[in-house]
Parts: sequence; structure tokens; C-alpha cells
Amino acid sequence: MGVVRTASADADRSPKQDRSRATRRRLLEAAVACLAERGWSGSTVTVVAEHAGVSRGAAQHHFRTREELFTAAVEHVAEEWLTTIRRRERPLAPHGPERTHAVVELLVEVFTGQLFRAALHLWVAAADEPGLRPRVAALESRIGREAHRVAVELLEADESLPGVRETVQATLDMARGLGLATLLRDDTPRRTAVVAQWSRVLQATLHG
Repeated sequence: MGVVRTASADADRSPKQDRSRATRRRLLEAAVACLAERGWSGSTVTVVAEHAGVSRGAAQHHFRTREELFTAAVEHVAEEWLTTIRRRERPLAPHGPERTHAVVELLVEVFTGQLFRAALHLWVAAADEPGLRPRVAALESRIGREAHRVAVELLEADESLPGVRETVQATLDMARGLGLATLLRDDTPRRTAVVAQWSRVLQATLHG
């Protein structure tokens, strides 16, 4: 005989699924926050569970290993970042130097925020953790491709032109470097000047 599903059974299941999704989201966001604040060595599953306000058992129900939790956390926040970047495209100037400068500023903001700090700790840990390295390498590669694609879209860049693809990638590399500098001190004045100058270089490359 087939299983008969009642309306009340479906109604009972839905709140449980909602709670499960909410718990998973809290764990992912807590993992990124802990990683950014405490680094890899100070971010255990127990610490993340406490930060998220859930039990260790609940955390392990969603993520079997520490490596799984933290790679999923960085991936989750990176996806949110990409979504946010796309949503913020509308207020940008339609074209010209103003748009180019705004896009460069937007990209640099990402590499001076909590996501980059958390990802950096994960990247460094992966260099010494054989079990973590393949996950992080695959994640970094995918995020890198997506970030480049979004940058091309926002800049309305034609990568068939000589030097454009490399210059767009250099923009992301430059943003990453500025993010590293910000880890140690407030680098706002120098960063502002570099962003302004690089925006002019990028504009010239994109539009001659």
C-alpha cells in the first residue's frame, strides 16, 4: 500500500523544515564570524555552536566535520555576496568613468570586509590541513571564476579586446592586496588614492 500523506502531516513537517533551515543558516553565519574573529585554531564546532545558540549535537547533525562546516560557511556567505553585488548594480552610473570607479570601489569593499577575513583564515589553514585543502582549493577556484564574471558584467567589459581580461583580473588581485593591507591597520587614505588611480587605468583599458 502507498503512504497516505495528510494535510496535518505536511503542516507539521513545514515548521520543522523551517527551523532546520534557520538553524543551518545561524551556524553558517556564526562560523564565518568566528573564523574572522578567532582564526582557524580558535574556531571549533563547539565555539561556533555556542555563538549560534545551538547545541553541539545540532551542529553535527547539519555538518559532520569541522572542514565541512567552514567550507560551507564561506561558500554560503560568498553566494550572498555575489547576490548583493548583482542587486547593487542598479544604482551605478549607466556608463563612463563614474561607473568604472563605483565598480572598483564595490569590489574593494568586499575584500576589506568580514567575508575576506574569514576566507583568508580558511585559505591559510588549508595550506597545513591536508583534509581541508581539496575543499578549499575547489571553493576558491569557483568563487574566483564567479567574482571575475560578475566584475565583467558590472564593468560591461569586452574581453575580446586585447588586455581587457587581464586588467579585470588585475582589478580583483589589486582589491585582494588592499584587503590584506587593511588587516593590520586602517589603510583608508592610501586605498582611496589607489582605487581612484586604478579606476582611470581600468577605464582607459576598457574604452581606450
